[in-house]
Amino acid sequence: MVPPAMFDEVSFASYIPDPNEPSQKAAVETAEKFAEKVGKIRSGGKRGLFGKKTQATGAGLYLDGGFGVGKTHLLASIYHSSPSPKAFGTFVELTHVVGALGFNQAVEQLSQHSVLCIDEFELDDPGDTMLVSRLLSELSARGVSIVATSNTLPGQLGEGRFAAQDFLREIKKLGSIFETIRVDGPDYRHRDLPPAPDPVSSDELVALAEATPGSTLDSFDELCTHLSTLHPSRYKLLVDDVSAVYLDGVHAAPDQSVALRLVVLADRLYDASIPVTVSGEKLDQIFTAEMLAGGYRKKYLRATSRLLALSRFEVAAG
Repeated sequence: MVPPAMFDEVSFASYIPDPNEPSQKAAVETAEKFAEKVGKIRSGGKRGLFGKKTQATGAGLYLDGGFGVGKTHLLASIYHSSPSPKAFGTFVELTHVVGALGFNQAVEQLSQHSVLCIDEFELDDPGDTMLVSRLLSELSARGVSIVATSNTLPGQLGEGRFAAQDFLREIKKLGSIFETIRVDGPDYRHRDLPPAPDPVSSDELVALAEATPGSTLDSFDELCTHLSTLHPSRYKLLVDDVSAVYLDGVHAAPDQSVALRLVVLADRLYDASIPVTVSGEKLDQIFTAEMLAGGYRKKYLRATSRLLALSRFEVAAG
């Protein structure tokens, strides 16, 4: 449970706040102070009459904001600045850990860590949310500090995401220890950049794929079908050692199930910084207007943002 490779070298110093968004500078300063607090909490605690220390309760920080404002950058910076052992993962990956180890064993394993960094905390599955909430309560009581970024649903603040208070209410016992920080601003992945490149023809796509060692070439429909046969936790294996991805015949996802699988794939491609080139429709047409108006709007917008960034990366790399 470590940050994706693209965040291996990030730090608080490498986060460049937008001068027009004061909340970004404030978020960096708060995140730095939080990282300093993590080590103190882990080594602290009160000594009892019999000489045994009682472990201090872990600290909590919640980074709330839109996509592309650098929340994951700050989350990874906190991870890098905290003492080992420590853990980093998405909300979904954390549920996989609990499923694989069992709840009690997950608590025992993770309670040894100084901090647990959770990216893309989700509120669209009440069962998983309450499971993780219970886990975090147990870990916090054992001195594990917890920092999370939001991945929230539309319809609360008029900005396409839940209010932070909804998150805090969901995790009940942890609400009192979480400090909530807003990170505002435009999506840095597209700030001052030209539009993403247009799709290429199928013939050109094949030629590009054949000329790129280590690349993959797939029909979009066949890829979508294959994804349905795999658990999302295995999508990372699909992109291991892949230099570039070429998709032929891209079009709008036919239904929500396909769309949500593509969201997970987009996240894994982005984590690995793998360029994407397509034929067919543009990458910002994969999720329909109806999907973008629904409960998973935030997921689809994040995936679109990341896919467009990867499509530009292919042009730069070429």
